[in-house]
Amino acid sequence: MNAQVMHSRTAPATTTRPAFGTVMASTMAVASFRDGKWSTHELRKYGPIEISPAAHALHYGSTLFEGFKAYRWADGSINIFRMDRHIARMRQSAQGLVMPEPDVALVAAMVTAVVDRVRNEVPEAPGALYLRPMLFGLGASIGGASAPPAEAMLIVLASPVWDYFASGPKALRIYVEEKATRCASHLGMIKTGGNYAAAMGPTMAARQKYQVDQVLFCPGGEVQETGAANFLLIKEGKILTRSLDTTFLHGVTRDSLLTIAPDLGFKVEERVFTVEEMLDWVKDGEAALSGTAAVLAGVGTLVRIGGSEIKVGSGEVGPHTRRLRNALLAMQQGEVPTPAGWTTRV
Repeated sequence: MNAQVMHSRTAPATTTRPAFGTVMASTMAVASFRDGKWSTHELRKYGPIEISPAAHALHYGSTLFEGFKAYRWADGSINIFRMDRHIARMRQSAQGLVMPEPDVALVAAMVTAVVDRVRNEVPEAPGALYLRPMLFGLGASIGGASAPPAEAMLIVLASPVWDYFASGPKALRIYVEEKATRCASHLGMIKTGGNYAAAMGPTMAARQKYQVDQVLFCPGGEVQETGAANFLLIKEGKILTRSLDTTFLHGVTRDSLLTIAPDLGFKVEERVFTVEEMLDWVKDGEAALSGTAAVLAGVGTLVRIGGSEIKVGSGEVGPHTRRLRNALLAMQQGEVPTPAGWTTRV
């Protein structure tokens, strides 16, 4: 086993864990698309790959990825959470970027093969094995600005990760951006690196000016999502979130939370809502960001242009946010049953 991985897994609980996604598992899976078909995949030792400097992805942004987790349950088994939904979203992203679309069976085989090979590197709960399938365009031509890549590579990486909140969940500071968009409106539902790059400038500027954790994009005064997570408003018996459209990512964690919410006593409403409605909600309600890494992260403060600050509820992570987060974590970690098809045992 990779020495860095072994050290990280066996470090005492009091030791500072590596930053999320900075430690790689020892094995990755690789497949290639050439001459109109996909190769069978192969397992390789994690390490550098060689591609042409003229590769399509490097010049024209033909790159996309997914992110989900496998968990070690108390019985020792390894279980991947909602792999089928992530593969479906990856194929949707490939369609949106006009890239070679990998078969469901190919991606599933690559993911499960990697998990099986590195099962001894999967941390105990609350840790997990973060899985990162990635697809990018190849081909040695810099003249392809108006044509999709004819060749591509699909790689599945894995990374042992631990609880995103090492010292417990903290209430986040969020800047409310009411003019800029996170990305091109027809590509928001595509999980491509360019969307994250597009959000980086506004996010870094807001961090420097207002010391915030993230930016909530609200173009035209309509609440959308942050640069890396979906946004939910929560209060006793109610959840409000933006209805799905092409402008933002259709999060699987978001979908999971909304699916289990009715059984926890929450009525879910998905629709367009404004910044002003959000500000009225948070007077006595909660706000949270949902995503694979943190599951559900409570918002404590909203910051508007000029630096005015609005406290969200008590200013701390709210009880309803904690309850929803703990309920989903219990499913992911095998403590309670999940809806049919949500877990894949390896």
